[in-house]
Amino acid sequence: MSGRLIFVYNADSGRLHAWLDIGHKLLRPDTYHCDLCRITHGVFKEHRAWKAFRERSDIPLEFLHRDEFEARYPLDRFDYPVVLRENADGERVVVLSQTDLRGIDDVADLIRALPGS
Repeated sequence: MSGRLIFVYNADSGRLHAWLDIGHKLLRPDTYHCDLCRITHGVFKEHRAWKAFRERSDIPLEFLHRDEFEARYPLDRFDYPVVLRENADGERVVVLSQTDLRGIDDVADLIRALPGS
């Protein structure tokens, strides 16, 4: 696979948003709005299996919150969360959509769904 993968969380960056997300995960996990976060992170930290994959991957990976992505790519709009592949020409295409991520149960399934894994 050429290009890099961009993972965009359906959450905004910053400490306040992180605390709000933790509270939401604890109090109403069934209504949490970011399936990518649900798959890759527990309530307080990143899942070990995901961290191991991330650290050993030969695929270039980038992780952005929704606000960070939209600031960097103001003309691109997607339904979040989303996993994109950025081609050599800078075009970003959907690899895993919001709907795809909703159907993934765990880290192992996510890794299998990524191109080049």
